[in-house]
Amino acid sequence: MHVQLSQKEKMLLMDQKTHEETCIDKYTKYANQAQDPQLKQLFQSFAAQEQEHLNTINQILSGQVPSVGGQQQGQQQGQQQMAGKTQASSSIPGNYNQEDAKLCKDLLMTEKFVSGAYNTAIFEFRDTNIRQVLNHIQKEEQQHGEGIFNYMQSQGMYQIQ
Repeated sequence: MHVQLSQKEKMLLMDQKTHEETCIDKYTKYANQAQDPQLKQLFQSFAAQEQEHLNTINQILSGQVPSVGGQQQGQQQGQQQMAGKTQASSSIPGNYNQEDAKLCKDLLMTEKFVSGAYNTAIFEFRDTNIRQVLNHIQKEEQQHGEGIFNYMQSQGMYQIQ
């Protein structure tokens, strides 16, 4: 299926492309900096999903409408990995690495921003199928945020009053 994008749609996709590239860079860089092996794994997993998002955005920019089906399997695997990883934490809450906490805070803020940008883009697209694809990516961005939040909470980095 081929789609003709409006100028505004192209501009929004170019923004999302930049956001995805930034996410890939951050997750990859931070996976190398993270002290906790569990956090390294989480960041590596999210970097791979962000690469899938970038590939999808590039497909749409080339006029293709990707199917959402293939990505859902990876999404479910990612969710299962996240759930297992955040619960497997055995460190003492409050006794966490300050540098890891900084990485998490930055990535949580990044995910909030990127998810919000997808929200705006979704409303601007005429094609229902593209909206669904962008909505799917947005849900994965929110799941990344949830994974980071759960990790932070399990480590005592994020105190809920």
